[in-house]
Amino acid sequence: MFSKRSIRRNFLIKLIFASASLIFIFSSILYFYIEKSIYDEKRQELIQYAKNIANNKSIEQMGMFSDTQLSLNVEIIYLKKPQVNVDLYEDTIGKSTYLTLIYPFNLKDVSYLKVTKEITPTKILLEKILHYIFIINIAGFLLVIIYAITLSKMLVTPIHTLSSRLSNMNEHLMKPIKIKELPEEFEPLGATINHLISRIRNFVKYQKELFIGTAHELKTPLAVIKLKNQVTLIKKRSPEEYIDALKVTNKTIDEMNIIVSNILNIGRQEGAQFDKPVEVDVIALLKQKAEDFKLLAENEGKELYIDFKPNSFMAMLQATLLNQIIQNFLQNALKFTPTDKTVTLKSSLDDVGLLIEVIDEGCGIDETVDLYAPFKRQGNKSGVGLGLFLAKSAADALGAKIKIQNRTDGVDGTVASLQLNSKLSCIIPRKK
Repeated sequence: MFSKRSIRRNFLIKLIFASASLIFIFSSILYFYIEKSIYDEKRQELIQYAKNIANNKSIEQMGMFSDTQLSLNVEIIYLKKPQVNVDLYEDTIGKSTYLTLIYPFNLKDVSYLKVTKEITPTKILLEKILHYIFIINIAGFLLVIIYAITLSKMLVTPIHTLSSRLSNMNEHLMKPIKIKELPEEFEPLGATINHLISRIRNFVKYQKELFIGTAHELKTPLAVIKLKNQVTLIKKRSPEEYIDALKVTNKTIDEMNIIVSNILNIGRQEGAQFDKPVEVDVIALLKQKAEDFKLLAENEGKELYIDFKPNSFMAMLQATLLNQIIQNFLQNALKFTPTDKTVTLKSSLDDVGLLIEVIDEGCGIDETVDLYAPFKRQGNKSGVGLGLFLAKSAADALGAKIKIQNRTDGVDGTVASLQLNSKLSCIIPRKK
C-alpha cells in the first residue's frame, strides 16, 4: 500500500506499534493488579481463619457462617523442622484449584495448621477477566489501526491539496496559495511556496522583458553601425574621415559591450544564488562599502553620511548578492545626487529585522513605473537599466525585500531600502 520511503507508512507502523505496546503493558499491569488483589484478599482470609483457630476460637466466632467456609479444610500437621514464616502455595488437583496456608500452631511440638481452601471459582473468574481483557485488547488494537489510518490520511491531506494545486499551475497561470485555508502547522510551508511562486512569476515576467529588451537594445546599435558603414562605402573618403567613422563605430560597439556585460552579470548573479550561505556581519560589510564609496563621493564633490545601528548583525546569506544590492543603491544615489549634496547610508532594527536605507537628494522617481523591469531608465543619466533588475533578483534570492520610493520629508530625492528578515539572522552584540 505504501512504499518504504513513505512518511505515512512509517507513521502508521510507529503509531500502531506504540499503541499496541501501550495497550499490552496497561492490560498486563491491570490483570496482575487484579490477580494480586484477589490473592492478597484470599491470603488475608486464610490467615485470619488460622489466627482464630490458633487462639482456640471456632470458625463460627468469625461471624456469619457463609458458603465460603464450607470449602475450607483445616488440619494439624507436624513438620520435622520448625518453620516460623507463614507459607502459602497453590495446588491443582484435577479440575479444582486449592490455596493452602501453613500457619504455626504450637511451636513446642512443631505442629502447624494446614488451612486449605478451594479457589476454583476465583480461578475461573480470573480466567474470564483475562479472556475479556484479551478481547478488549484485540478490539482496541483494531480501533488503533483504524484511528492511525484515519489520522495519517488527515495529516497528508494538506500535502495532497498543495500538490494538486501546484500540479495545475504553469508558468503562465500561477496563483498564490491561500494560507488561511491550510492547517496552522502547514502555514510556513504555504508561505515558502508562495514566496517561490512569486519569484517564479517575477522571473518569467522579467525574463521575457529581458529577452525583448536585449534584442531591442542590441538591434539599434547594430543598425547604426550598418548604416554608417553603408554611408562610408558609398564614396571614397580621406583617411581622417575613415578614422572618424571607425571611432563612431567603436563607440557604438562599446555601448553594446556594456549591454552584453550587464547581461553576463545576470548569469553570474543567478550562479551566486546557488552559493552556500555563510555567516556574514552585515554591519561590517556596510562599513566596508561606505569606505569605498566615500572616496568616490568626495571625488565628485558630494558627501556620504553613515549611521549604523546596531554595532553588529550576523546573518547566514550569500555576501555577493548583498554586496550587489548595496553597491547598486549607492551607485544610483551618487549618480543622481547633485554636487555639494549628501547621500546617507544607514541601518536600524525594526519589527522585521534589519532595515538598510540609502537616501539621496536627487530628482526623485516616477513611482507609477515598474523600476525593477529590465532596461527601465529613470532620470536624465546614462545607463543600461539593469541595475535594479539585478538588485530585485538578488533580494528575492536572499529572502529579503527592496523598496524604492520618493522622500517624504520635504526634500527632493529617493529612499532605497533593503529589509533583511531576522528569522534568517541573529544579532551578536560586540563586547565593549
